[in-house]
Amino acid sequence: MKTRLLVAEDDATMRHLMVTLLSRQGISCAVVGTGREAVQAWERHRFDFILMDVQMPVMDGLEATRLIREKEAERGGHTVIIATTAFAMPSDRELCLQAGMDEYLSKPLELEDLFCLIDKHSKNHVLALS
Repeated sequence: MKTRLLVAEDDATMRHLMVTLLSRQGISCAVVGTGREAVQAWERHRFDFILMDVQMPVMDGLEATRLIREKEAERGGHTVIIATTAFAMPSDRELCLQAGMDEYLSKPLELEDLFCLIDKHSKNHVLALS
């Protein structure tokens, strides 16, 4: 089964780059430019992962993650959310985790790190289904 990933990123160049690189790895991608659009896309479609920029217009990635986690608590399920941010302080990582994000990557992203996280959580998902 093909991995489905939502890229929530307000920078159009970064969105295009991420989709290009992820698609080359066989990952199906959808893109949005705001936190509100991320929540709406998550409500309409099933994603295995969300690559969530922390700083976006309309609604930031922290608030979008909190809303998704509230809705998951009501309906069940769990989508892996990976924070992406230019802020790289330990306190920034903690804010992301407190908001309900599963992982944290600082920008510029290291693709090897991203693929390792996807692999790690894909294996965890398979084990949970066993």
